[in-house]
Amino acid sequence: MVKELIHDPIFLGQKSENATVDDMQTAKDLLDTLIAHKDECVGMAANMIGVKKRIICFDNDGEYMTMFNPEILKAFDSYETSEGCLSLIGEPRKTKRYKKIKVQYQNFDFKVRIKIFEGWTAQIIQHEIDHCNGVLI
Repeated sequence: MVKELIHDPIFLGQKSENATVDDMQTAKDLLDTLIAHKDECVGMAANMIGVKKRIICFDNDGEYMTMFNPEILKAFDSYETSEGCLSLIGEPRKTKRYKKIKVQYQNFDFKVRIKIFEGWTAQIIQHEIDHCNGVLI
């Protein structure tokens, strides 16, 4: 189900709790909401739809991917960039990102996976993990 987006910086600035198998509906709602905003958004975290759980969905080179409890294990080659956010009003803001990241997460079966992401996809994931950590750009 497509959910309303949250724009409250106080709510968005709070850290999210770990997701569990009981949060599957939230993950589905998050993906539905991302798809509904696909023309203006490439990734979302659960707090953007009002749920403080560590769940992110994003466009992974043309296919949507969902991660539960993502954590960046390693980051390589930092750079400065500007990003916008569907939850935040105003112009894009400057931020530091990494060209390549190693991420540990759980899939829909809650099996732990580790994968390396690069480029644009890595940047999206970093932005969404920031949301989980209560970090606003």
